[in-house]
Amino acid sequence: MAGIGHVFTITRVAEMLGEDEDLLHDICIEMDPEDGRLIVFGPGEEAIMAFTHYGVDNLTELVKMVKADPDLLRHYTPRE
Repeated sequence: MAGIGHVFTITRVAEMLGEDEDLLHDICIEMDPEDGRLIVFGPGEEAIMAFTHYGVDNLTELVKMVKADPDLLRHYTPRE
């Protein structure tokens, strides 16, 4: 498997998919690095969510699932 050469910020993915960035944040919150979601840390407290190609594919499938059944997001219970 080749190493990761680049990632896409969540803002870029929202543009690519024609979706609302806040919706993507809500949908991908439970994705892990193994699913292709990463956090890129910048200066100070800056942190940006980013996705590998695999992550964009996974997120695209999750968006389809949520659009087919919007109640999926309502079942989310935050961890304590």
